[in-house]
Amino acid sequence: MNRQQDGASAITVTPTDTPVGPTGADRPTGGPPHGLGSSVPSSDAAAKAGGTHPYTADLWAEGLLWATVLRSPHPRARILDIDTSRAAAMPGVRAVVTHRDVTGEGLLGRRVADRPPLAAEEVRHHGEPIAAVAADHPDTARLAAAAIAVEYEVLEPVTDPGEAFGSEPLHPDGNLIRHIPLRHGDPSITGEIIVEGVYRIGRQDPAPIGAEAGLAVPRLDGGVELYTAATDPHTDRDRLAACLGLDPDLVKICVTGVPGALGDREDLGFQLPLALLALRTGSPIKLAAGRQESFLGHAHRHPTMLSYRHHADAEGRLVKVEAQILMDGGAYADDSSEALAAAVAFAAGPYKVPNAVVDGWVVRTNNPPAGHLRGEGALQVCAAHEGQMDKLAARLGLDPAEVRARNVLATGDRLPTGQAVTCPAPVAELLEAVREAPLPPLPRDTPVEEWLLPGGPEGAGEPGAVRRGVGWAVGMVHMLGAEGTDEVSTATVKVEGTVATVLCAAVETGQGFATLARQIVQEVLGIEEVHVAPVDTDQPPAGPGGRGRHTWVSAGAVERAAKMVRTQLLQPLAATFGMSAELLSIADGKITSYDGVLSTTVAEALEGKELWATAQCRPHPTEPLDGAGQGDAFVGLSFAALRAVVDVDVELGSVRVVELALAQDVGRILNPARLRCRLEAGLTQGVGAALTEHLRVVKGVVRRPDLAAYALPTSLDAPEIRIVRLVEERDVVAPFGAKSASAPPLVVAPAAIASAVRAATGRAVNRLPIRPQAAVVR
Repeated sequence: MNRQQDGASAITVTPTDTPVGPTGADRPTGGPPHGLGSSVPSSDAAAKAGGTHPYTADLWAEGLLWATVLRSPHPRARILDIDTSRAAAMPGVRAVVTHRDVTGEGLLGRRVADRPPLAAEEVRHHGEPIAAVAADHPDTARLAAAAIAVEYEVLEPVTDPGEAFGSEPLHPDGNLIRHIPLRHGDPSITGEIIVEGVYRIGRQDPAPIGAEAGLAVPRLDGGVELYTAATDPHTDRDRLAACLGLDPDLVKICVTGVPGALGDREDLGFQLPLALLALRTGSPIKLAAGRQESFLGHAHRHPTMLSYRHHADAEGRLVKVEAQILMDGGAYADDSSEALAAAVAFAAGPYKVPNAVVDGWVVRTNNPPAGHLRGEGALQVCAAHEGQMDKLAARLGLDPAEVRARNVLATGDRLPTGQAVTCPAPVAELLEAVREAPLPPLPRDTPVEEWLLPGGPEGAGEPGAVRRGVGWAVGMVHMLGAEGTDEVSTATVKVEGTVATVLCAAVETGQGFATLARQIVQEVLGIEEVHVAPVDTDQPPAGPGGRGRHTWVSAGAVERAAKMVRTQLLQPLAATFGMSAELLSIADGKITSYDGVLSTTVAEALEGKELWATAQCRPHPTEPLDGAGQGDAFVGLSFAALRAVVDVDVELGSVRVVELALAQDVGRILNPARLRCRLEAGLTQGVGAALTEHLRVVKGVVRRPDLAAYALPTSLDAPEIRIVRLVEERDVVAPFGAKSASAPPLVVAPAAIASAVRAATGRAVNRLPIRPQAAVVR
């Protein structure tokens, strides 16, 4: 549709979720699948598969100009002077902006606002934005950005997190972002068996399938409208408005197609220059980042060093866990505090631990900023505590799965934070399920030339050098926000005729919210044709995505609104027959009473009516961890168990993941087909974290920020995935009882793969991703 507001140029925009009606393309015999528990297809699946779905990079506006951002080549330097005169004088250049053009006093940052919109006095990481250019052609903009002369005084970067404690402050707020000292039980107790280990987790990048892009359009009222793939548009609007010196009502964000998101992937460092240039030029401005700029511009997973000491009795039951966790937050804080809280709280894993001494720190360095990435905090500690359980099993001469089974957490137990586990925690059942699953057959009878050797097809390995290993992992993640985050979402359901529309600012990032919203309305109201409106900041806020948040909070708001509309629909009918609306039911598009006296169709009951309702959903509150790391910090928890089978060429050190067998507590299955896709996606991402994905940073400089050097797993790397059990034990405090889907398998996959490589090689394997030299047996 063509959309024009406040005199802005015409913009070609397509909604994130195209309205879906009973068009019949996906309709099996007997009608299309609908309602909760059905495998309802995504409305945009065909367009995405066919390459016709429009993303932000596809947008166009009349009079469009192109933007490029100039980024620092140094990880740390003072800015002595910025000369834009040569760039501004180039033909075709319409504007050049620097920190001098930022009129507001706000700072950027999703959780903690501590980042200058454009670097002013100092750059603190490689790739930090310094200036931006608008020109009539993207090549002209790039040439003009290169012509900006920046005089630097290069400083020695602080890139070792351990050195950040004693170095001079890298930021006005200091180098220490947060320290959490957790003390649980009696810290003086020791066990008969003690095992120690040091583990290092690398810098994983979200590497979205589509790089960042955006379009900014100035408005006649002095405001600006941005079309971006934002995942938390209201927070983005408020931060941008503060930096631009505008009232939030003068900044509007319209969410366009999101080309992949693993949490809050979009960085405001792309959006702010767009808004500045649009206001300066009075023209629409578009930015479409290349892959290199994307790597430099967004946040990554926190690199982490973990030092552990596990105490156990002679039977392998845990007595105490000691841990020290040091996370590299990079140059700015972002959501590092929340990532550290998860890491400290889950440092012992889903095990009963009567005593714990855990210290966690996250610090600023001159490395690229770290931020939210699916499973943050939990993934890092899972790799470590599962490595410790393997060491404990080896010391006791026990089966690694048995040692885990003797210690698993259950409902009613307490975390080391003191919080009682009130939600379903079927960890023992999950572990038993993967233990009972049959192992994949060995390829003994397969011709050598048909072997799938480690290293890929036509690999250099020899079958005689290949050893098979079986590894285990159990892990946990928290759902929604933590430590007092106000989780609230608002939704409106409108019904006109036989068509329903859902308005909710929950962004569809691939997690399936738009499809789930349709399923809810179909089930509650018996209406088949349901549209989900595009998202913008004119709607009430719904908060960020990630951690199953929109499945719980936003879908809960949709359900409440739909039930309010249901009451509006049924009450007049019930009153006519002198009965309560609760005695009427809706199923298969029909309204019937308990005694069969009343029977009509939903379409007949809705004829000539227009009904609507707005509702909110807000889970029970949480609290920050106190000075001893104690407190009810989490709304809910989700668990998974995984068995990994790998083949390792012990001469080359190459690893092939043969099979991943997963058991997970999902609360309730709302869409079976989508759930399986989410589980498989999480596991495959975990394969990358285990074996290939590591963004190399040398002395603060990102080396080879491209997809040739950053090795993502491909379809050839994806193992056989077996989902052996999905436990449906509903969490009674969740609107549908459902739990987080894709984060738990991602968290356990690297740990299980590392465990399997240990079993195959006998090596310690204490670093992720696993380097070939760690898997070589000499």
